[in-house]
Amino acid sequence: MDMIYSSSQALLNAHSGITSHVGIIWQQTRAPLIVPLLRIILFVCLALSFLLFVERLYMGIAIAFIKLFRRKPEKKFKWEPLKGDLELGNYSYPMVLVQIPMYNEKEVYQLSIGAACNLSWPADRIFIQVLDDSTDPAIKALVQQECRRWACKGVNIKYEIRGNRKGYKAGALREGMKHSYVKLCDYVAIFDADFQPEPDFLERAIPFLVHNHEIALVQARWEFVNAEECLLTKMQEMSFGYHFTVEQEVGSAAHAFFGFNGTAGVWRMSALNEAGGWKDRTTVEDMDLAVRAGLNGWKFVYVDGVKVKSELPSTFNSYRYQQHRWSCGPANLFRKMAMEIATNKKVSVWKKFYLIYSFFFVRKIIAHVVTFILYCVVMPATVFFPEVQVPRWGTIYVPSAITILNILGSARSMQLVVYWILFENVMSLHRTKATFIGLFESGRANEWIVTEKLGDALKTKKGSKAPKKFRFRVGERVHALELCIGLYLLFCGWYDFSFGKTRFHVYLFLQAIAFFVVGFGYVGVYVPNS
Repeated sequence: MDMIYSSSQALLNAHSGITSHVGIIWQQTRAPLIVPLLRIILFVCLALSFLLFVERLYMGIAIAFIKLFRRKPEKKFKWEPLKGDLELGNYSYPMVLVQIPMYNEKEVYQLSIGAACNLSWPADRIFIQVLDDSTDPAIKALVQQECRRWACKGVNIKYEIRGNRKGYKAGALREGMKHSYVKLCDYVAIFDADFQPEPDFLERAIPFLVHNHEIALVQARWEFVNAEECLLTKMQEMSFGYHFTVEQEVGSAAHAFFGFNGTAGVWRMSALNEAGGWKDRTTVEDMDLAVRAGLNGWKFVYVDGVKVKSELPSTFNSYRYQQHRWSCGPANLFRKMAMEIATNKKVSVWKKFYLIYSFFFVRKIIAHVVTFILYCVVMPATVFFPEVQVPRWGTIYVPSAITILNILGSARSMQLVVYWILFENVMSLHRTKATFIGLFESGRANEWIVTEKLGDALKTKKGSKAPKKFRFRVGERVHALELCIGLYLLFCGWYDFSFGKTRFHVYLFLQAIAFFVVGFGYVGVYVPNS
């Protein structure tokens, strides 16, 4: 018995010794090392946050000016409807190629093909090209059958396949450009498999290209058929509202440049070829093409009044993969093209500065990284170090101003702004990770996972919402990274509530809950049985 007591006492003494040793190390390194390091990181984050605020403020002033003076593209560029000629007949209309790349799109292939085939354009002046990369033979057969059905109605539709998926979407588009009939075309319109253009799309977009030879691209706005499906889709719509209403509009009006959205746009064939065509070196082949064409001096036009129906990801995994691609790709493209932009001789210094600083550095790098590192890592850590003070402008004024400017395009969803802020902070975790993967070109830099679409599965009888199929798979429902950040924020909030004086705990508890909600998979809907 005495031996057991002695052993227990020895263990307690050893544990006490280790704790005391760790405490001594902490006291010796805290003041001279950790506090100065945290101050430096905080200073850098606040500086970057201020740069983001200045960028958002500039964009807000610019869009206010555009709306106030009604600077619509129809006023800036010549636009007249195309009319048939009595002598030339339909030959007065340019030849147009419509490309629809798809991959195992069972739920939406009929919607996109049908919408493209119903475009109002002379039948002998248009080619509909379905680029099918499907690996499922059954889906492939269905798509081919749909193309034959429209061909029997007199539509000039081509069903094209290839032997591999090299280059993914960029590879499919590039391969589609090699067919002999493409050489007859002056313009190419591109629609992803879930996009449904209105019949007058070409009639409203093509005149910009016909009457203004300096224009290479006409981009339409996306409109979402499932924006009201769940809270996840509503918050996505809020983010897209700023992108289209502010970023694309200001880029078009002020710089005649913006990032091509990869779909719902029309390219001048000669500009596309002059820029080097489609490249698959990143996961944002659309932005890559746009930057190269912009560096050649071509102008772009964004037409907010032309809207194309599409679908938002309604499961968190689909949305997360999409955001990884859209965050990693631009960072990787910036790494590859920064020097090419800086040394370009065809565009002005101002446009090069806009591309490098505003378009890439602030919007594609800082916007993702500073949101997560400052508000989810550094600021919470300061509750343990009272000597590291976060200025009020960094915690209240600048974030509030950025938020107000960010929701300019989503006024009708103002009641969701708190949920949107918390969710965007959660998503900044994935965007930051993807940004660093792209910048350092690590293993997942070129990962491409096709965004899952529901299409007609969203519709049920009497217009009710799609039935939710609840499944519990640890890999799909539980996200460890979000749970770890949630625990960290919860601990920081508890410490601040118990011992601190900053009152950060209100925000920290709310943000921790948001991470837990996402971490346990309680966001988005589940794919219904097809």
